[in-house]
Order: sequence, then C-alpha cells, then structure tokens
Amino acid sequence: MEAANFLAEGFGVRLAIESRARGWERLSSVARTWQPSRLKGIQVGPDTGTPFLTATQVYDVRPVPRKWLALSQTSNYAERFLEEGTIVVSCSGSVGRATLAHSTVAGVLVSHDLLRVDPNDGSWWGWLYAYLRAPTVRNIMKAAQYGHIIKHLETHHLDALPVLQVDEESRASFGLVARRILDKRNRAYALTLEAEQQFAAAFGDIDIDVENFGEAGFAARARRTLATSRRRFDAWHHNPAVKAIREHLSKRAAGWSSIGADFDVWLPTRFRRVAANDGVFLLDSSSLFKVNPDVTKRIADRDFGDPHNGRVTSGWILMSRSGQIYGLIGSAMIAGRRHEGKIVSDDVIRIAPRQTTCRVGYLLMAICHPKLGRQRTKTLPYGSSIPHIEVDDVRCFEIPRLDAGLEGEIADQVEEAARLQDEADELETELADSAEAVVAEFLTRRAPSG
Repeated sequence: MEAANFLAEGFGVRLAIESRARGWERLSSVARTWQPSRLKGIQVGPDTGTPFLTATQVYDVRPVPRKWLALSQTSNYAERFLEEGTIVVSCSGSVGRATLAHSTVAGVLVSHDLLRVDPNDGSWWGWLYAYLRAPTVRNIMKAAQYGHIIKHLETHHLDALPVLQVDEESRASFGLVARRILDKRNRAYALTLEAEQQFAAAFGDIDIDVENFGEAGFAARARRTLATSRRRFDAWHHNPAVKAIREHLSKRAAGWSSIGADFDVWLPTRFRRVAANDGVFLLDSSSLFKVNPDVTKRIADRDFGDPHNGRVTSGWILMSRSGQIYGLIGSAMIAGRRHEGKIVSDDVIRIAPRQTTCRVGYLLMAICHPKLGRQRTKTLPYGSSIPHIEVDDVRCFEIPRLDAGLEGEIADQVEEAARLQDEADELETELADSAEAVVAEFLTRRAPSG
C-alpha cells in the first residue's frame, strides 16, 4: 500500500510490459522462486560447527564466516547450502540485487534472507540471470518492495515479475556469458587458495592456534610499550600470537623489508562529498570487497587532496583503514580497470608499486594471508569505537621475503586472481547491459495491431 511504489519508475515500466499481449510471461511460469524457512540454529565453535554466512556476506569477494552452527540442530539444513550457479536475489536491504553462487560459498550454510531462483528449463538460466541484473528490471523489483525502515521482497513478488521471452539462440548466448562469469570467479578463488597454500608451505606449519592464541589474556611489559616511538597501549597491538607468527616466519624468511621501502603509501586528505547527479562515481571501502557492487553515489568532481585527484590506477593495492577488528579494517585488494575513473574513499590507503623487486601480488599475500598475514595486519589499528590505521604504520610494516622465484610464483597467482575477478565483474556488467537493451527494444517496439 506504499504510495511511493506506484510513483516509482519501475511500476510504470511494469505496466508498459504487461500492456503487451505477447512477448512476456510471469517468472513463475519459467522458474521456481523459493526461500528456506527462517533459520533457528545453535551457535557452536568452529571446531565442531558448520560455517554460516549472512545474506550480505554472500556478495563478498571472499566471505569470511563469523558464526558456526550445529548442523544436527539446524532444521532443513540441506536446503540452506547453495549449489554452484544458483541465482540468488537479495530480499531485504539492497532489494533485488542478483548474483550467482560460486565456489566461495561451497559447504557453507547460508541465511534464509536470500531468494533462490531455479529455472524450470536449464536453457533459461543465463537469460534469467541477465534479466534480473538489468537496471530496468531491478527498478521493477524495487517498485514491488514493501516496508518502512527495512524494505523487503517476497517470493510472490518475484513470481509475478514479467519476464521477456527471447529465442533459443539468444538464451544460449546469455548462458555462455553467465558460465564464463562463473568460471572466472571460481578460478580466481582457486588461485587465491593455491597462493595461500604455497605461501604457508614456504614457511612451514605453525604449531599454534593463531585465531585463539592469547584469548585467555596475556601480559605485556610496559618497558616494551614505552620504548617504541609509537607507544601503543592497545592490547591487540601486543598480541602474543603476532610475536609467535613473526618468530615462525623469521626461521625461513630470506629477510625482511618494510612496505615503504618498495611502495609509495599515502592517503588523500579528507574531502567533502557534495552530491551531484552528473558528478563522478564514488566507491567506499566496503564496495571494494564486494562482487560487482552497486555503485550509485555521485559527487561533485573537485580537488580531492592528492596528485591523482582521488582516483586510483589498476595494479595498486587498496587497504581499508577504518572499521572493526573483526570486519574490513586492514583488508586489502588489487585495483582493477573497473575502479579507474572513479573516486575512491579517503578511508582507503593507496599502496603503489615502484620499480622494485617486490611484486604487488606477493605483498598482498604477505599482508592478507588468513593465518600468517592478516593476524599481523590487525595489530596496526588504534582506537576503541572505530579503530583506524595510520599511513606511517603501513609504511613501516615489515613483510617476510622469500626466494625471488617463489615470490614470483605466488605473485603470479594472486595477480591473475585479481585480473579474473575484474574481468568477471566487467562481463557481468556487459551481460546486464545486453539484457537492458533487450528490455529497451521491447518497450520501444510497436505493438502489433489487433
């Protein structure tokens, strides 16, 4: 009954499609839209539980579970796993956002807050995915949402969605592109895992639980705290697990080098974000770690406080400098072509390579490896409410070095994974644009008389 829905652009487009006697049908006639029952699980430790992801985490490039559930106490658990290639649609928050489940969610329980779309005929899979990604169709879905604070979309809303009919050849073409997107993301994830395994193997197994080491409490000498130039009193900065990791890495490392010795590290000055409909797109830190995120914010193009005017270049490392220890802070990624030409938030540290021996891919692995890198990076933040990372601390952060050949192999895998992820996002955008063109052609086509 929300009046805004009837004034929305998507509502008018829907009426225009449904006014045609032919050329479309309801989604319910070509696919099954369903949703698991509301999840009631018992949370347990990672040693005995099955990892669980919320709806928003499914859209992460690298989802990291924060909860584990007892599988035997989870009702209908089989339907809560996502099969590879399943089309899922967000039903709350960022309503109507579609994506394909790929290997990052294999064997992981997924929230009921995602609608699943299963085509009745496999030949419709690629076209349905492209159609749901089209901006005009997204607007139609938004016009069907309900709720005052948090918007929602139900299965019957999607069932009633008008879907345009395309010929078999076109469906096959859309399917091939969708399969390429899925394959690139799966390959990117596989390469990342291979690089992590190779990095860990180079230094050998570490005989402590780095995730829980020090959880029972620990003591640090004040003399050690006050003797350094930073004089850090944050307990996490003195986590004994990090000391143990560094000692472990030192056993096989060929040496250590600071990031600042091989890379330029800086941050634009904090800038005002003046909304402008015809302005330049703005990427915040959370968008950098999402699969092909919605980029809708535009701000006036002005001085953003660095020589690159707030833009980034493909091949740089971008690091989130604020957030929570368990969240994005300290996360890093390699910028791709899809980031160029856009303003990147002033909460993102830029790390640009110079003509040195250390490759971008190796540095990214050294600071982001789940056990041997990420734990060390999380000692950099300071502050209680919203921790932050200082640029100088990143410059001084030391990474363990290996034989140049081994470093190169790891860098090749990491950089190739970043390239594939970037290409998959570009392909997905092109796929959505192609579906949008089909919708536009249908709406402008003259309806047959009679």
